[in-house]
Amino acid sequence: MSVPTKSALKKVLKKKYVEVDGAIATTATYIIGGERITLSIPNETDSSKKLIFPLNVLFEDEHLAILHKPAGILVSGNSFKTMADALPQNLKPSALIDTTKPQPVHRLDYATTGVLLTGKTGSAIRKLNQLFQDKKVQKVYYAVTIGEMPPHGKITTPIDNKIAESHFEVIQSVASEKYATLNLVKLDPKTGRRHQLRKHLASISNPILGDQTYGREGFILKGKGLYLHAYSLEFIHPFTEEKISIKDDLPERFTKIFGSI
Repeated sequence: MSVPTKSALKKVLKKKYVEVDGAIATTATYIIGGERITLSIPNETDSSKKLIFPLNVLFEDEHLAILHKPAGILVSGNSFKTMADALPQNLKPSALIDTTKPQPVHRLDYATTGVLLTGKTGSAIRKLNQLFQDKKVQKVYYAVTIGEMPPHGKITTPIDNKIAESHFEVIQSVASEKYATLNLVKLDPKTGRRHQLRKHLASISNPILGDQTYGREGFILKGKGLYLHAYSLEFIHPFTEEKISIKDDLPERFTKIFGSI
């Protein structure tokens, strides 16, 4: 058993799950070398606390898994209903020595659908996080936006005083009685700021359909969610060195407007 991240290490120390030479360790415990370090995490025995929420697994091996995230569920957090809590009930435990509870390695908003990458071992979680930090994971999103748009472009509006960059390409536009024009837009975010695509599209007066936070007043679509979908992920597998390219088809509510792509 391993502790994949610094935050996870702090949690197990706080819960007194770590001993150094038989004594309970804290964040102040100093390690010289040669000590016997023991990690003892109690097994969960109360099945009523397990989140039974069936998920569509798009790819899985001993190291990692890619799943479809539905709308209306958090990726992680203090809520009981999260993707993180549903993962152990949907994935096969890794047989590798550093197996751990599966953990998402990036974020998708509560209302966003699409591909979510998770690690199943401590080493996989660390390496996948590094791939994201090094910008070696190519992500493609699709959104439905409101209003006339140029055929393609780049948005560089800073977010929270930080550099942010998103590229867009209009794939198809249709006339709409309520919104005048609706666009199917392919999005390539070069940075990963919180709500980046939603904020960027709103900044050029083309908010995403169904965006109740950044949408235009009087044009809020209620009851059908946010029309933002994480369509694909592409990266080099950090252990097998194979090229992984996974797509998650557009939701039906997209294809009802534009047809299949």
